[in-house]
Amino acid sequence: MSVRQLVRDLDLHVFNEDADLDRVIYTRDINRPGLALAGYLRYHPAERVQILGRTELSFLRGLNEKERALRAFAFCSYQQTPCIIITRGDTPPPVLLEEAASRRIPVLGTPMVTTRLTARISNYLEDKLAPETLQHGVLVDVYGIGILIIGSSGIGKSETGLELIKRGHRLVADDAVVIRQISDDYLVGSAPPLLQNLIEIRGLGVLNAMTLFGAGAVRTHKRISMVVHLEAWRDNHAYDRLGIETETMKILDIELPKVTVPVRPGRNLAVIVEVAAMNFRLKGMGLDAAKQFAAELEQMIAAQSEGSA
Repeated sequence: MSVRQLVRDLDLHVFNEDADLDRVIYTRDINRPGLALAGYLRYHPAERVQILGRTELSFLRGLNEKERALRAFAFCSYQQTPCIIITRGDTPPPVLLEEAASRRIPVLGTPMVTTRLTARISNYLEDKLAPETLQHGVLVDVYGIGILIIGSSGIGKSETGLELIKRGHRLVADDAVVIRQISDDYLVGSAPPLLQNLIEIRGLGVLNAMTLFGAGAVRTHKRISMVVHLEAWRDNHAYDRLGIETETMKILDIELPKVTVPVRPGRNLAVIVEVAAMNFRLKGMGLDAAKQFAAELEQMIAAQSEGSA
């Protein structure tokens, strides 16, 4: 993303209007360059957004004029620096502004305190620069659980999503789901702009879920917590009947729990997805019916074996 977009979205002031606002920000990390201003530049992460707060500015102003000029020259000598942000409504020292202007490095300002700006920019860059992929499927919000429904074309994903909407749940995306990794364990799914609020049902065509069912039937994005895989029923396949074994599916760098549901006439897939969501919540609270049943069964077998001995 460009510095220009950062300035627009966070309402930042530009001190040097001739700066190159089209510089690209490549990394989600930010830097407070205390050591760099002190003269230690060996591991200076110049490719990050540089934030100068009260501490850094007071240190610069406490130096003599010659030393201040040398530190500003060294700090601004990295062309990969996307921008410098001054917090608390302060103004940059003239020598720093001159050095940045000579290299067209944007020097920006904000009235926010340093800690608040740091948190806001971190969250902003995490969102804008998050890794992204496109997944074929349907994403629905069922009882507050983001469920990604996947499967082969024509297996009934959109029909299941439509039935869930009718039962009071919310649609996030149909057919194509944009998935972004916000953090190490957080995936967020949304619909491509062209497909937002739309759902395709074979025989009916493209429908607008918000127009049909109201604004409460859709949402723009949702954290993905689990995957439901719909597959055609295979008579010679042994399906897990207890639910003890845990399947997972890797999306980007995150492993998500996956439930495989065989599809054949007579099975109410929407109800199954609802129960899968409720069971997921129970497991999160430490209540696993399958494991509890298996443990009680083992105890019963063990007790019978002891009695027969």
